[in-house]
Amino acid sequence: METTELLKKVRKIEIKTRGLSNQIFSGEYHSAFKGRGMAFSEVREYTAGDDIRMIDWNVTARFGHPYVKVFEEERELTVMLVVDVSGSESFGTHNQFKKDLITELCAVLSFSAIQNNDKIGIIFFSDVIEKFIPPKKGKSHILRIIRELIEFKPLHTRTNISDALRYMVNVIKKKCICFVISDFRDSKFDDALRLANKKHDIVALQIFDKRETELPDLGLLELQDSETGHRLIVDTSDAKVRALYKKNWEMNDKKLTEVFAKSGVDRAKVRTDQSYVQPLMYLFKKRGRLGK
Repeated sequence: METTELLKKVRKIEIKTRGLSNQIFSGEYHSAFKGRGMAFSEVREYTAGDDIRMIDWNVTARFGHPYVKVFEEERELTVMLVVDVSGSESFGTHNQFKKDLITELCAVLSFSAIQNNDKIGIIFFSDVIEKFIPPKKGKSHILRIIRELIEFKPLHTRTNISDALRYMVNVIKKKCICFVISDFRDSKFDDALRLANKKHDIVALQIFDKRETELPDLGLLELQDSETGHRLIVDTSDAKVRALYKKNWEMNDKKLTEVFAKSGVDRAKVRTDQSYVQPLMYLFKKRGRLGK
């Protein structure tokens, strides 16, 4: 992609997602993901030079001499984006490809993070770790992440979520907020997810397309698995075929729901032909209510 075209795309995404972050997500993000600000720590006896505005009058009255409140600055959060760049993310039948939706989601989360003074980093994965950009602050850092999301060409097409989670746990030593953004077309990542969520706060953003949930009645169609390359001729005019396809999606989705529930991981489902604002807002508000 030419530099001028790339810059235009980056700028377009920046304007849209930073606006959404400013107007909608920033406050909800702050409530949902604790970290920034001053937290009450303890009280201690007043000493000369202490700020009298910090006097705790209840404790002072109880003991008969002045006590002051002591506050400690809360640790700034580190936010990690663990992004699936396997072959299936290039699928899309309506407004956009899954990879385009992922780019916007990452941009919104990144701008929300820096508005709350948090660091943001990203891991691109397929069935290998494709790229790691360590967490940093600042607008220029976010614009680099957006550029990478637009331009990045993975070397592999398959998916290994377990390896991506294990890698994240190894490179990020202190507890972080970790958004795993994927269609989760993988299996046997239960243990890795559960262990990662013990050390970090894992949030799953499941990206999917309408045509992955149900087939249209269009007669004979050739379908190709974008991760394995396997091709299959399907008669979509057969109601039984369409029903089986839909049932298979529902069974897989039910399994995913159970995996996230057992691991204690929050999930938001985002469809390529629908706005991501509502699913994200619901996720943030739910976490805010639960005090996570």
